[in-house]
Amino acid sequence: MDPDQLSKHFVEHYYTTFDTNRLALINLYQEGSMLTFEGEKIQGAQSISNKLNSLPFQQCKHNISTVDCQPSGLSGGWVVFVSGNLQLPGEEHLLKFSQVKPH
Repeated sequence: MDPDQLSKHFVEHYYTTFDTNRLALINLYQEGSMLTFEGEKIQGAQSISNKLNSLPFQQCKHNISTVDCQPSGLSGGWVVFVSGNLQLPGEEHLLKFSQVKPH
């Protein structure tokens, strides 16, 4: 499968999981993973999972606008940049988000 297709499948899986079963996201992070959320740096799978599961909303819907995939480094890795909107129940306005994931 080409990297663009693989990236799109991963992004779909990640955000579907985020929207429906946030606890399962822990399996998609490693101890070296880092999340920066509103200026706070959170490292490690358990710490990231704790942060994501402590967010003050239980339901949400991500609407993906872009998925850009580019090669990274000599090891054959990839960087995936995602942007879009987040809809929270009962909220009229969409929240913009972006995320970068190395693979």
